[in-house]
Amino acid sequence: MDLRRKDRHGAEPGVYIGAVRAMYYIVRLLAAALAIALGAASVYAAEFSISQKDEIGQIVRDYLLKNPEILRDVMQELERKQTAEESSHQKTALTANARTIFHEDGDLAAGNKNGNVTMVEFFDYNCGYCKQAFPDVMKLIGEDKGLRLIMKEFPILGPGSTYASRAALASRKQGKYWEFHLALLGHEGHVDEPTVLEIAQTTGLDIERLKHDMESEDVQQVIDRNMKLATELNIQGTPAFIVDETLIPGAIGYQGLASAVQSVRDAGGCKLC
Repeated sequence: MDLRRKDRHGAEPGVYIGAVRAMYYIVRLLAAALAIALGAASVYAAEFSISQKDEIGQIVRDYLLKNPEILRDVMQELERKQTAEESSHQKTALTANARTIFHEDGDLAAGNKNGNVTMVEFFDYNCGYCKQAFPDVMKLIGEDKGLRLIMKEFPILGPGSTYASRAALASRKQGKYWEFHLALLGHEGHVDEPTVLEIAQTTGLDIERLKHDMESEDVQQVIDRNMKLATELNIQGTPAFIVDETLIPGAIGYQGLASAVQSVRDAGGCKLC
């Protein structure tokens, strides 16, 4: 689930921010061109008078009405630069946090624990897209015998999600995390405290012991660590997958995940994982 808010029209704030930045960029360019054309470069560095601002505004309006494609071109260039900057920042963040991402003590691993490629998933038990991706992930680790899967509990969808994650992490002390994890993620519909406890009982967990273990400091430490890591990596929703140097937001299907894993192997193997 994507956490970025949209306005009442369904558009993301970034679209409007990009347009404002593009307009500002155009104004700066036209202002500089006007100053040079008038032989008065010092005007550009100084504050514009009201009449000059009005004149520049009219020039910009007339120019954009005659050449509306320039705004599209500027937006495309701005988007390209922002994408490049985000990609660079993301790669730096992945490299800086590689140990915490792929080899943190106590991480919950499935598949081939000695696999030659590691895939990490940030998930929430109440995330519909995580449930949608669940069969694809299971199919992939079932078919790819060289894949290691790391699960990162990332409860961001309310109290029910937090309770479920705490219970899942506490179930490790009874050696039933994997079974409990599968049951929770495979549950259709919202999970809350009663649902979690019902599933726990069905899974064969000692409920009283589970409740006690949920309050342990190490359970909270794992959740806090994952929250901090998600912030460092700018993960804004679930599911989010990491395959070596690539961060993949959203449920992209079995083929998308399989291709990401194969790309790592084709490139010579893991650089971070």
